[in-house]
Amino acid sequence: MDLEPGRTRSFHATIVAWCALLTTAAATGAQQSEPCGDRALLTVTVVDESGTISLPGAIVVVRWSDLVERPVRDAAGADGHFFLCVPEDVEGATLWAEFGDDSSRQAVTAFEAGATREVVLRILTGGIQSGRLMGQVLDALTEAPVVRAAVSVRGRPSVVDTNRQGRFVLTGVPAGEHEVEVRRIGYAPLRHSVTVDRGLTTDMEIGLVPTPVEMEPIVATVTRARRLEIVGFYERKHWGELTGLGHFITAEEIDRWRPLTVSAFVSMMVPGMSGLANRRMSTGFLNQPCPMQQYIDGVLLRSGGLDQYIRPFEIGAIEVYKGPASLPADFAGSDARCGAVLVWTR
Repeated sequence: MDLEPGRTRSFHATIVAWCALLTTAAATGAQQSEPCGDRALLTVTVVDESGTISLPGAIVVVRWSDLVERPVRDAAGADGHFFLCVPEDVEGATLWAEFGDDSSRQAVTAFEAGATREVVLRILTGGIQSGRLMGQVLDALTEAPVVRAAVSVRGRPSVVDTNRQGRFVLTGVPAGEHEVEVRRIGYAPLRHSVTVDRGLTTDMEIGLVPTPVEMEPIVATVTRARRLEIVGFYERKHWGELTGLGHFITAEEIDRWRPLTVSAFVSMMVPGMSGLANRRMSTGFLNQPCPMQQYIDGVLLRSGGLDQYIRPFEIGAIEVYKGPASLPADFAGSDARCGAVLVWTR
């Protein structure tokens, strides 16, 4: 059930009215029915990190485990509370809250028909005071990776060298404005200002200029999507590309190609695929492609396929793992011998 803002306010008023009636009934001995009937009631309270201050207007996001019902994204009331009648036959949900640039941890909950499920979400504001810088150093003329370039943040002791792909990671960088320094023999030294956001990773693509050539260095930066950072997509993409395990598709690639279906796009972008099945791991007497497990936002599809539940323009990233050896531990198991396709929404 996806409530519009106006309908949600009306629903909040209904809940408040029901609570008042229930109190009156307790005093008079009258019998009142549950506000959601035979369905479960989800109540969410959004508070600060200490748990003492309610946060009115915080955005609550609810994604149902069965993936048939549309996710809910709506604001908490003036007292920081959010109420929702759970759709029939929904057994569980993953939910979190957002407040400005901050968010809570994800909470997973189960439901029982006619019962009330209470969840408290704490917005994390002070726990993380640093971010990360991650990127690649290339030759500005040839676009070839620059190996063993020294990358550092001015005023900080940590220095890292780029690997064979020219990639680097600087962790624990305090949030704020910094100057990145890149040095390599044979290239003009580079200094570039960059903003590091608390709890996020900033990507950099740096073009170093060979010293005999007079031209301006090239730097491009982008701050990653917060949701993909939280679910670990960028971390898996970084190490997966370094080790050759997994294929990773970003929202920019999806927007550029504008595919009609997820299965056709994955088959086009990833070698050895037939739709959402692995051709290299065939099964049965007819040597059919091996069907891969399919996930949306970390939830395994038990029936149907990705094309049935999601459209390409709703996708923020895709991960494809073509065998159990390459699967992250969170998605491995006895049923994953053909590999898995992980889809993350925007």
